[in-house]
Parts: sequence; structure tokens; C-alpha cells
Amino acid sequence: MLPEQKVQKVEELKKDANRVIAFVGDGINDAPVLALADVGMAMGGLGSDAAIETADVVIQTDQPSKIATAIQLGKQTKRIVWQNISLAFGVKLIVLALGAGGLATMWEAVFADVGVALLAILNAVRIQRN
Repeated sequence: MLPEQKVQKVEELKKDANRVIAFVGDGINDAPVLALADVGMAMGGLGSDAAIETADVVIQTDQPSKIATAIQLGKQTKRIVWQNISLAFGVKLIVLALGAGGLATMWEAVFADVGVALLAILNAVRIQRN
């Protein structure tokens, strides 16, 4: 397909608001449609600079199988981010309630701030195991 035809097809698919459009390309001809898609993925090893700069995700190895890995990693990252947010808010609310009742000391407040940040970092490091 010519670049104009690709853009036209993606615009046609985007008319349905329930769809999320992902496009994978590697050449200069793919740059316009990579920008138009909801998620543009460029094959980075042999891809053109224009496609790499326009894309949201760059697969460095030129192996399409890595797209599934990227999706899995994104889902895992989202799950860990929500875990960290829940942990931080939960601990801070508990310490806030204890502090309002006069039961929390300075050390609990320090843990609620610095300790929870350290726990969130350690939790996020789990992503690197994949």
C-alpha cells in the first residue's frame, strides 16, 4: 500500500471509537500512519529514523514476536504502579489517622514518607526480572 492508502485505512478503522489501533512499520513510508495510530510500533534495528522518531514503541531487535513481550511488560508495569500507589496511600492514611489521634511518632511519619518510597522502588525492580 502507498502511505496515503495506509493513512486512509487507519482513519477508516479509527471511526469506531471502541477500537484501539496499533500499527507496526519500519520504513519512511510508515511514519505518517505510525503517528496516526493509537499505538505506533517501529521495528528499530533496520527501520528508518523517521519511523523510529514517530513511533510510540520501538522494537530494537526487528523481531515481531517482541511485540507480545512489550504488551506483557506494559501490563505488568501498570499492575505494579497501581500496587505502589495503593501502598503509599494506604500507609500514609494510616499514619495520618494515628497522628491525628496523637499515637504516631516522628519515626512513623518518616517511614510513611521515605520507607514507602523505598518499598515502591523495590517493588518496581521486580519488572527487571523478565
